Amino acid sequence: QVQLVESGGGLVQAGGSLRLSCAASGRTFSISAMGWFRQAPGKEREFVAAISWSGGSTNYADSVKARFTISRDNAENTVHLQMNSLKPEDTAVYYCAASYRRGSYVSKSEYRYWGQGTQVTVSS
Repeated sequence: QVQLVESGGGLVQAGGSLRLSCAASGRTFSISAMGWFRQAPGKEREFVAAISWSGGSTNYADSVKARFTISRDNAENTVHLQMNSLKPEDTAVYYCAASYRRGSYVSKSEYRYWGQGTQVTVSS
């Protein structure tokens, strides 16, 4: 089992920044990648960013490229999502997820464990 705990969400004005963190505990030695997804009210949960645990390669949704940066701290079993130039359409609950398989890491089905989510609200 793996436990994922997100932190860092909140309310910010458009153009502002937030940094989300996700701490993993438990059976973390087999994690292959960590990802961030988000879900706005009435919408499907969508991919935001992912990072491989060993090589550190990253992948981003087109909507957040050049604005968001995902990073990892293997020693602390933590992944971060730095979000800059935030827009009202970034408002959503953000979820951290852990994968134990190989893949592109853009699909929800590639992830086994999920955090409880953290709310991000961007006001206009």
